[in-house]
Amino acid sequence: MAKFYGMGNYTAKAFQGFIKDPGQDRSKAVEAVANSLGAKVHGFDLLRGPYDFVVILEGTFTQMAAAKLAVEATGAISNFTISEAIDLNAAAKEAGKVAAAYKPAG
Repeated sequence: MAKFYGMGNYTAKAFQGFIKDPGQDRSKAVEAVANSLGAKVHGFDLLRGPYDFVVILEGTFTQMAAAKLAVEATGAISNFTISEAIDLNAAAKEAGKVAAAYKPAG
């Protein structure tokens, strides 16, 4: 299982819901989404900045893509961006193999 960071924005529809019920705990909705997919939540925070929230999940890319499709389809979330944590040392090791094998044009 890989670790993913999901960041996104709430829409006007979602903000209307927050104003109507300012005490709601959105982490419960995140847990429900993760549980329905068989993924695990490692963290969830609301943000000040270009994104309104960040969620840290463990699962597969397919699970994360499914979450994106489902939550954006509700119209309450937009700009849901998925980033996967990587092992840069392992990538650099593989890049060394590519660098040795690749011959640029010219």
